Amino acid sequence: MRQAIEHLQGSLIREIANAGMGRADVLAFWFGESDEVTPELIRRAAIESLERGETFYSQNLGLPELRESLARYASALHPPVDAGRIVVTSGGVNGLMLAAQALVDAGDEVVVVTPVWPNLVAQPAIMGATVRCVALKPVDGAWTLDMAALLAAVTSRTRLLVINAPNNPTGWTLTRAEQQRILDHCRATGTWLLADEVYERLYFETTDNACAPSFADVASPDDRLIIAHSFSKSFLMTGWRLGWLVVPAALTDALGKLIEFNTSCASVFTQRAALAALAHREEITPAIVAHLKDCRDTLVPLLAAIPGVQIAVPRGGMYAFFRIEGFDDSLAVAKRLVIEAGLGLAPGAAFAPESAGWLRWCFAAKDTSRLVEGVRRLRAWLETQARAA
Repeated sequence: MRQAIEHLQGSLIREIANAGMGRADVLAFWFGESDEVTPELIRRAAIESLERGETFYSQNLGLPELRESLARYASALHPPVDAGRIVVTSGGVNGLMLAAQALVDAGDEVVVVTPVWPNLVAQPAIMGATVRCVALKPVDGAWTLDMAALLAAVTSRTRLLVINAPNNPTGWTLTRAEQQRILDHCRATGTWLLADEVYERLYFETTDNACAPSFADVASPDDRLIIAHSFSKSFLMTGWRLGWLVVPAALTDALGKLIEFNTSCASVFTQRAALAALAHREEITPAIVAHLKDCRDTLVPLLAAIPGVQIAVPRGGMYAFFRIEGFDDSLAVAKRLVIEAGLGLAPGAAFAPESAGWLRWCFAAKDTSRLVEGVRRLRAWLETQARAA
């Protein structure tokens, strides 16, 4: 086995989930997905596609009509994008891996802003890259970027910079001015930029175009920039495994070849579902975002009221990221919470060493009463620990 694979750390989120999955008494908030099913009109489009017998291969880059629809969708939010720059992938994570395969050779230097979803660190490592992490820093519970440290880390030796914003797990977001500064620096160093923007629509600040600032807003079509998106979060389609990339036109054909050698194509009936999702996007996504804001505004104040909890209100995403004074081993705490309190949270150690004392709570709950009950269980468990001490 390749050493790069042998040395990969397994998912600590999965480790916690495996300890509690199948237990009816556990409130599960460990994965980054809603407990609400995909809207019926999206499911119906897939069913109708299957009933028509659309069970065959598709184009590597995706159905032309889906690529056109995605180009219109992106152009409504950001500067115009041509369909020739759209690449449909079998999930957002597949898109991110394809980007790593296209850009990273063994021995290349890759810089990643952390804490972050562990796949984004693992993918360049799988390709044999040397991964250097630039850590966000918590200030009163809010994670912030040291811009000078990031720019110093990205040099002419850096092949790829990976940034996820809005960020999983911290909720950190970038301003447009910060994005411009980062992009200008990458232009100067010749560094490719991979922007994971799957949470761009899950943004709770008031904006003109109802999404978080994007590198698409400041980039030129031929910049060394790949932007990754997914249907998972803003259309409640996590299990469908469908995403897309926005790439420079010169990269499109190469990614088509990589898709052939990875997955061949996304399934047609899934792409039909995506077309329905996009056709009804203004019915679906704003309602999801409004509900997630209610979930955030229910959970965060309850957590903040617990003595010893440090937390800030996230501006984007679907996670509350917090730490509890005196409980610095998040993996051990998360395991105990599953077993002793019936509460499933993701350990901060899964996302970076600097967040090993933090916990991630996905607040995408159909019924906010589940969040209230979860906090009650956390409080009761902490009170038990205080008495035992």
